[in-house]
Amino acid sequence: MRGRAYVFGDNIDTDQIYPGRYLHLVKPEEIKEHVLENADPTFSRRFQPGGIVVAGRNFGCGSSREHAAITLKEAGVAAVLAESFGRIFFRNAINLGLPLMIVKGIRDKVKEGDEIEVDLESGVVTLPDGCKIQGEPLSQYILNLIRHGGIKNLYKSGYRPKPE
Repeated sequence: MRGRAYVFGDNIDTDQIYPGRYLHLVKPEEIKEHVLENADPTFSRRFQPGGIVVAGRNFGCGSSREHAAITLKEAGVAAVLAESFGRIFFRNAINLGLPLMIVKGIRDKVKEGDEIEVDLESGVVTLPDGCKIQGEPLSQYILNLIRHGGIKNLYKSGYRPKPE
């Protein structure tokens, strides 16, 4: 995938991604208007669907609400690349089919507005100058979840994990 980078710092918690004061909203078109509002009040006006959120450490820390992952996906975020993720947020996002990838040092190498390319299978991020950064590639199971648009759609497709 290829998209414009939107860069954030460390410790962007779930309330910064989707403020709790909007939990009463249920329509996707209303929810997406508040994406990352507490981290950057101008983000939803500036963001172009297909963009890639780049962040530092601990992106998605905080509560276990799925709303944070839902709002990113509904807003059209193609992927989130960060140095690390809150564990529950990571699982919620993957279960909803939102691609996330751990890429050490990414925040210091990408500038706001850079056009970057991401290969989720190999974990390679290509910067505008052609420089490549190696991230942690996603497993085949996670890639399958993402291809199907999340765990519910994967299950509806008839997929069943094989016992180990």
